[in-house]
Amino acid sequence: MSKISLANMRKSYQRAELREDSAQDQPLRQFEQWLHEALQAEVPEPNAMTLATVGSDMRPSTRVVLIKGYDDQGLVWYTNYDSRKGHELAGNPYASLQFHWVELERVVRIEGRVRKVSAEESDTYFQSRPLDSRIGAWASPQSQVISSRTQLVTQAASYLAKLGTQPPRPPHWGGYRLTPDYWEFWQGGVARLHDRLVYRAKEGKWLKERLAP
Repeated sequence: MSKISLANMRKSYQRAELREDSAQDQPLRQFEQWLHEALQAEVPEPNAMTLATVGSDMRPSTRVVLIKGYDDQGLVWYTNYDSRKGHELAGNPYASLQFHWVELERVVRIEGRVRKVSAEESDTYFQSRPLDSRIGAWASPQSQVISSRTQLVTQAASYLAKLGTQPPRPPHWGGYRLTPDYWEFWQGGVARLHDRLVYRAKEGKWLKERLAP
């Protein structure tokens, strides 16, 4: 196998620009605009976002989750509360999210405080999921060591037999909402002069600033 020359891998960014006078005054509106453009461009999994948390040992960890909703209160995803990210958020409720839309040469970073959504909101979303996903929420002890895939499949079959086709939401599973106090919008630029616009929450308003790339 030939050695890959990573040092020589380069990409020229020249699809678009991001200027202060054309960017939205509200970061949520700018995010919404870019998300819609990613959907229109048929970017693979435009709803995928990297979630970064920090544990009590001060070690950061990341994983990819799917955004399932957003509003003026923040961005929502669903997961197992007993997972590694669940335990880390219980100890440190601050986290960061990142979207990377490669084809559009765009990145969005969001930081803020995370809280669980209401039980009603979690129930509503859980019931909208396919049956195998609902059973999987019961069967998978997320982030825990298991003996084999066979164990997981066996547990799924057992829960299906026990709970039937209308399983309730497990108490250990539900939604989180990150309420942003910081947004960054990155647009790839020619000659590595990328555009970086940030929005910082300050005294109930959003301060828009440009960062050097």
